[in-house]
Amino acid sequence: MSGNKQLANNLLDETQSEVERMQPVNIIVAGKTGSGKSTLINALFRENLTETGVGQPVTQHIQKITKAGVPLTLYDTKGLELSVEAQHEVLQSLADLLKEAKAKGPHEEIDVVYYCINNLANRIEAFEVELIEALAKEVPVILVLTQSLSQEPSELEVYIRSLDLPLAEVVPVLTKDYAIQAEQIIEAHGLQSLVDLTLAVIPESSQQAFVNAQRIDLNRKVQDARRWAKRYITTSFGVGFMPIPMSDAAILVPMQITMLAHITSIFGLSLDKAQIVSMFAGIGGTGGVTLLGKTIVSSAFKWVPGLGTVTGGVISGTTAITLTIALAYSYIEILKQITLAESQGRDLPLKEIQRLMNQNLAEHLANAQQFIPQEVKDQLPAWLKGFLDEEN
Repeated sequence: MSGNKQLANNLLDETQSEVERMQPVNIIVAGKTGSGKSTLINALFRENLTETGVGQPVTQHIQKITKAGVPLTLYDTKGLELSVEAQHEVLQSLADLLKEAKAKGPHEEIDVVYYCINNLANRIEAFEVELIEALAKEVPVILVLTQSLSQEPSELEVYIRSLDLPLAEVVPVLTKDYAIQAEQIIEAHGLQSLVDLTLAVIPESSQQAFVNAQRIDLNRKVQDARRWAKRYITTSFGVGFMPIPMSDAAILVPMQITMLAHITSIFGLSLDKAQIVSMFAGIGGTGGVTLLGKTIVSSAFKWVPGLGTVTGGVISGTTAITLTIALAYSYIEILKQITLAESQGRDLPLKEIQRLMNQNLAEHLANAQQFIPQEVKDQLPAWLKGFLDEEN
């Protein structure tokens, strides 16, 4: 168990490093009081940033919101509903912010503006048009129509589109289900479109951070994690799946930790040590084995495909890749289940995490058997061969 705890510490440290290496995504969220800015932010991003993030005044009219571990910086405006003088102060403050952020480089430069208007108010004011036109000269602006109860275009949306403003798009959203009557519910909509559009307009260098920070598109997190795992594994183990000498086989453990840390950074989950230890226990079962690399080392394979036995033994790169992909996909599935549980306001019990990890690893290894030659499977450890021989 102490080995699992050390690996958990390593994974947590490496995950933090992965997130810190991301180029953050920087977003201005503008709009009058009552336009739904805070509700939009908390619905779109994890960690309820307007409630738990750190707010720092940039100017009298702009607040900077950040939170440790979330590669996202939000700039929230205020005062747009005040006097004409205040409105022009906001415009000047935003112009200064855009200029200063750009001068500081990609990590600070503003990537996109969400301009929020409450659809139920059914109006856009002249100074808002002026503000949007000024911002759009420097950065993509997405106009978000909050409280859009119908998925059909509203009169306000039709009118705004007729103005032919330099907008990236107009996106009507309803951030959470809306009850008209006890038995009549209007389902939330529009946030997925906002995620897709944002990823289309922000720089590629900031997209990984946005995927991490957003909480809407779980499938994208899963797909990105799988795609990255495949690319990482094939690169790390070398083109042609070169054999790995047994004396160097311990490198599999840190490599796998790096892989799992990057996957965790894609999901943007704030895992605790107990959850990670439970997953490692699910990998090793009652024998106390932690990661597949350790299993391979302790099992001391003594073969090279096509070359026969070699003193000291080697691990087939093909087998190492196959087993590590199984580990990656199993881990991704558990993170998916933890994310789903969190979105439903519940914690996944530690015993359930361990059980699901064991079950998923068995299933992925069973699927992987078609890629491992029979002569290789015959030399695998008994518990691993048992997994491979199971039916799905």
